[in-house]
Formats: sequence, C-alpha cells, structure tokens
Amino acid sequence: MENKLPPGQFETEKWPVLHQGEVYEFDEASWSFKLFGEVEAEKTLTYSEVMKLPKTISSIDMHCVTTWSKFGTAFEGIAMRELIKKVELHPHVNYVKIYGYYNGDPFGYSANLPLKDLMGDDALFVYRWKDDNNEWSDISPKHGYPLRFIPPASFYLWKGSKWATGIQFMKEDEEGFWEELGYSMTANPYKEERYR
Repeated sequence: MENKLPPGQFETEKWPVLHQGEVYEFDEASWSFKLFGEVEAEKTLTYSEVMKLPKTISSIDMHCVTTWSKFGTAFEGIAMRELIKKVELHPHVNYVKIYGYYNGDPFGYSANLPLKDLMGDDALFVYRWKDDNNEWSDISPKHGYPLRFIPPASFYLWKGSKWATGIQFMKEDEEGFWEELGYSMTANPYKEERYR
C-alpha cells in the first residue's frame, strides 16, 4: 500500500494541524501514562519511565479524514508492543482505547483500535519526527507533544490520539471520542470508512 493514495484523498508535503479542544501544555511533574483495563495489575508510568523504554524509528504514511495524505514521515517513538510488556493482559484482549488530553481532562479524548493491528513498527507513541528540513526535532505541542500516537496507515489519523495519557485494554470494542459522534469504528482509508 506504500504511496498508494486512498480514495477521496490528496497528497501533501506539509503536516497540517487539526485537533479538537485546547492544546495541552506539558508539565512533566504532573504528567503520567496509565495502562489499565483487562490487565492483572494497573500500571502508571512517569515521563522518565516512558522515555527509558526501547525506541523505534519508522516511516509511516498518514491519512486524515479531512482528505489529506502525507507519505513516508519518519518518526521516533515507543512501539505499542513495548508498553504492553509492562503489564500482564487477561486472556482474549482484542481491543485498546488510547486516551489523550481534551480541554484539561487527561482522559477526555479516546480512540478505539484492534490490538492485533498495532504490534508492528508502524504503531508508535511518537515524540520526534524528521521535520520539513529533514532534521530530527520534537513534535510541536499542536501535533501532540510530549507523546502522540500515530496509527498504521490502514487507519485514518483521528485514531492517533494527541497528548496521549494511557491505554485501556479491552475484550470488546468500544466507541471512542469521534466514534460516539458517528465516525467509523474501523476507519480504513483504503475502504473510505469515514462515517458509519
């Protein structure tokens, strides 16, 4: 699927800024990342604990439901699989909900995803990217600093929670923020799954 434009999309070199609610202002002292739900024991990580996890560099295509696509953006971050190693999952965990800040609420935003699709190098909690000058730099607060989930290219970008704060592990699928407002549960851009 590399560099294949999904239906209804146009290609851009820029990384447009779109988000719901206020831009979160990072405060390391109060920031935390929670792993909870269908786990043996919940775990809350500090910023320094998250940043000590193994890093992955990956090139990921992004497809926004507002019709832009950006190919081959290089990101550095923590793969979903590294965070899963911090907890023991109950049997039959098939879905996750990834949370992020929304107007001051650390769990105000969420996006639901099938866990099986998030085990590769293209499901990253990112903090750095190769910018327009092809140099490594921190992602901006408007793009989700200090930690933003970037989903695989088989999902529209609204599944990529900005200002990420945690992962809920689930046996059954549940609606996230946009899904509750009528957006697609599965969100495959190549099938143009924008709305229900």
